[in-house]
Amino acid sequence: MVNLVFLVNSWLSSFNQPGLCITVAVLLHYFLLAAFTWMCLESVHMYLALVKVFNVYIPKYILKLCIVGWGIPAIVIAVVLIINKDFYGNGALSKNKPFSSFCWIQENTVFYIAVVAYFLLMFLMNTAIFITVVLQINSMKSKAQKRSRFWKR
Repeated sequence: MVNLVFLVNSWLSSFNQPGLCITVAVLLHYFLLAAFTWMCLESVHMYLALVKVFNVYIPKYILKLCIVGWGIPAIVIAVVLIINKDFYGNGALSKNKPFSSFCWIQENTVFYIAVVAYFLLMFLMNTAIFITVVLQINSMKSKAQKRSRFWKR
């Protein structure tokens, strides 16, 4: 959905309808944050599958993942809209090109907090989980090699 909204964004912004542009910008922002959130949830799932292999039962696991994956971005979007819906809008890059406008976040501070900081948080969580999984797999590999050497002797 983020790709679809991104591709039609410039065309929809050419209609010069503020409500339409705000809607497109909100959808683009929401689906972008949802993609980042689901990327992070994939790393959590990888951790559970590769590190906590046995005795991992989480009741209504998929439902909880969906609530987090779709809910957290919705909360971020709702907060931005509650503060000021005019943070979203049509930012024309140049006036002599009719399709150079793009519906997106207009305030730099909001962009850095609601997009860049969100991405960095998800990226740091992914990195931490990835390092944990790699260390755990390396630890299991070295234990298996020690057992193998012991039985060969």
